[in-house]
Amino acid sequence: MDALKYQLRSIEKIPVRIWENSKEASKHVARSIALAVRQKQQEGEQIVLGLATGSTPIGLYRELVRIHKEENLSFSNVVTFNLDEYYPMQPDDARSYVRFMYENLFSHLDIDPKNIHIPDGTVAMEDLEAFCADYEEKIEAVGGIDIQVLGIGRTGHIGFNEPGSFEGSVTRLVKLDNITRRDAIKDFIEFDKVPYRAITMGIASIFKAKSIYLLAFGMHKAEVVRKAVEDPITPACPASYLQEHPHVRFILDQAASEGLTKIRTPWLVGLCNWTDNLICQATIWLAQTTGKPILKLTDEDYNEYGLSDLIVEYDSAYNINIKIFNGLQHTITGWPGGKPNADDSQRPERALPAKKRVILFSPHPDDDVISMGGTFIRLVEQGHEVHVAYQTSGNIAVHDHDALRFVEFIKEFQPTLDLDTDKIEALYKKVTKHLNKKQAGEKDLAETRKIKGLIRRGEARSGARVCGLPDENIHFLDLPFYETGLSTKGAITEKDVNIITEFLEKIKPHQVYAAGDLADPHGTHKVCLDAILAGMDKLKNQSWVKDCWLWLYRGAWHEWRIDQIEMAVPLSPTEVANKRKAIFMHQSQKDRPPFPGSDEREFWERAEDRNKATAAAYHQLGLANYEAMEAFVRWKFDKMSI
Repeated sequence: MDALKYQLRSIEKIPVRIWENSKEASKHVARSIALAVRQKQQEGEQIVLGLATGSTPIGLYRELVRIHKEENLSFSNVVTFNLDEYYPMQPDDARSYVRFMYENLFSHLDIDPKNIHIPDGTVAMEDLEAFCADYEEKIEAVGGIDIQVLGIGRTGHIGFNEPGSFEGSVTRLVKLDNITRRDAIKDFIEFDKVPYRAITMGIASIFKAKSIYLLAFGMHKAEVVRKAVEDPITPACPASYLQEHPHVRFILDQAASEGLTKIRTPWLVGLCNWTDNLICQATIWLAQTTGKPILKLTDEDYNEYGLSDLIVEYDSAYNINIKIFNGLQHTITGWPGGKPNADDSQRPERALPAKKRVILFSPHPDDDVISMGGTFIRLVEQGHEVHVAYQTSGNIAVHDHDALRFVEFIKEFQPTLDLDTDKIEALYKKVTKHLNKKQAGEKDLAETRKIKGLIRRGEARSGARVCGLPDENIHFLDLPFYETGLSTKGAITEKDVNIITEFLEKIKPHQVYAAGDLADPHGTHKVCLDAILAGMDKLKNQSWVKDCWLWLYRGAWHEWRIDQIEMAVPLSPTEVANKRKAIFMHQSQKDRPPFPGSDEREFWERAEDRNKATAAAYHQLGLANYEAMEAFVRWKFDKMSI
């Protein structure tokens, strides 16, 4: 109990602001920066911004560009200093932070190029020490940084200050942590091509900023955010040093906040407003913490683990346990489309109509079978009209050697067909020449992207066929936002939303399944979900939409908490094997896909382990022991926020 009491003394040591989504969070910071810029302009002074790179601040930069163009915000008085740069790195390299900043921000503003400062990845090794000292002096010469924007890496790094960085560090050359390098594979394709070193501003350099905004979005940042905000200061988590800065704020979306004690276990922080959802969350937490099935929890367990006020305010352990256990039991169903001729009052899905029109939206061409392949098969077997819609081409996630193999096949197969020999020969020479001289991270030719997209289309069809789906119910939407040819995607546009809207209107589904996997480190799942929600919002006045239920699944990156799950579909050993077979159809993603993330397991292994872990968690709570389970949460349209 002493450890528990200690935990209750102090939780967050850094101010935290939680927003519903990253878009709103980015808008807030952009408005704050815009206001500061205008105030300095009124005073005839410069303002100095410290800027970060990576996927996190892209939304912020897009909003600053919008404010500049639509609200006439000038950046003529702005001076910028970037945190870091890979070393060595040419400024015109597709992976350089110079390119990143110009493509995402500077090229769209009226900022004076002389006011832009980014660490130079081309400086000779013998000149680096002098360059870094000069970088510090330039910051001092303009009066220091007024507003510093930070992200946070999974190692807890800020800038490229990796674990072990000391508090007094300044701009310098550093060695990158292996986790940081693995997270960068999405830009460099191969781990061996990710730089080992970088130039970064130090902890002390960052601390000189007058105010700091640290942005963290996505569930994959939740645990490191908790460590930085709640745990003691330690070099093992450099972001924890920010606890000592007088004007710092962490700006989070809901997904990144899920690790915080006040979100995960608010009863350990103070008094709670005990809603049914929170009672469920607390009871399941207690059962998992004690290792007991729910029905074996006692009043003493609730009292010992900080839940005594729940017993006092609500009911006895006995009655709470029964209510929560029954609620979990009712989430389990072998009929994801609803069981015909059955009482559906205690079931997650409606019995009617008995045969439903169903759309499975898959952000990438393999998310359908990875995330819900067992449910996919069930829906088809139970006679529903199932359609699968692949939202993006997935073309950047194909190795060059696969594209080369297919273009060679086309060339060698050509003589057997009545095709234009010259065109095929020209295509072959153009693609192979570019692939053979292509640099890591360089954008593919349009023809190569088409070939890679076709590879993924063929695999998607094969996977859907394993699930029993006829070809006419397989759809490829190829949303434009994805087609940048790079790991960084474009913003969602009306064109993306219209494609989704037209498809929804064509099918008029009773059920929609979509990816709610906000731990996807590349952000595609989130953008694809936003497009679906925007499409549903446009159609909300149509009668069929009122009868359409949207179920969210999670994929290779994360799973719903047990207290969040509203439908759990159990899988037998045979169904697990069938799901694996469907995943195996995606041969370009087997063994070592181009963007594996931080998890070394193959996608089929991640899916099986996750599904088996969900089943094991249900069993530990005292429910039936299934081989595996796929889990879903129903989206409530009354909370829709586009």
